[in-house]
Order: sequence, then structure tokens, then C-alpha cells
Amino acid sequence: MRYSTKLIGTTRLAGAALVLTMAAACGSPAGMANAPASGTETAPPSGSTSAPPQGKPQFNPPQGAVRVPDGRVDGAALPKTFPKEVYSDNGGTVLVVRAEEGGCGHALGEAVEQTPQKVVVDLSETKAQTGQMCTMDLRHPVISVPLGAPLGERTVVLKQSAPR
Repeated sequence: MRYSTKLIGTTRLAGAALVLTMAAACGSPAGMANAPASGTETAPPSGSTSAPPQGKPQFNPPQGAVRVPDGRVDGAALPKTFPKEVYSDNGGTVLVVRAEEGGCGHALGEAVEQTPQKVVVDLSETKAQTGQMCTMDLRHPVISVPLGAPLGERTVVLKQSAPR
């Protein structure tokens, strides 16, 4: 059976229109016009000087947080691709740590050991609920970890445990 040139051209045009329509539908909704593009970080609220609320990940450390020098951060126990970014805030009594989460999981952090020489921070993630559909994205939010005493010159040791 032969197709006419007109029918083939119409089919291609309809296919192209469908692809363009789907691509436009996958773009940002009108209400998200001011949202950052995927993979970018949002700015902290202006005037923010305190750590983010515990359990509420955000994408930038709070204003005023001070980056802990890389030489005082031991991330050897983490996978190579895991971020090893740590800040101190609130006079050194709160660590703001770059964590990793994905899909339906949420990053968690806890100071599991605090000695005069080091602070050990255990990073994990919540488990997704059974039967729940989740995206396959990977995010690196910062989370707050309260300390019993200011960090001072102590080393921060980062480790990762299984999802909880």
C-alpha cells in the first residue's frame, strides 16, 4: 500500500506538534516562573542569621554560617561522590552539613559522638513508604545538627548509616 506524500507530511507535522506540546508541558508551570532551574540553589531569606530548623532541609547554608576548613572535616567514611561540606552557626553550637537525599527520602543528621577532639556526625535518610511512587532525583540539602558545646577547633567526622 502506498502512502501519499501529503499524508506522510501531515503525519510528520502532527508528530512534531505533539513533541513540542509535550516539551512545553514538561517545562515550568506559570506559577513557578520565579523558581530556580533544576540543579540550582535557592538563596536564604534575607536577614537570616540562624541555622535552618532541624529536620527542614534547605539548599544554602544560612547567612552568617562559617565554613569549617576542609582540613578539619574527615569525610573518608562517605562515598566519594557524597558532599563533604560543613558550616558552623549560632556561635559554633550548630553544624550545618551538606547531606544527600533522593526520591521520597529526607536527609537526617545527628551528632552521635562529641569529644574534646572531634564531633562525629551520622548522616542518613528516611526510608520511602512501601508502595509509594518516588522520583529518581538526588538532592544535596543542608541540615542542622545541634551540638552540646561550641565546635571550636574540633574535627568533624562524617559517616553515613543506612536509611531509617
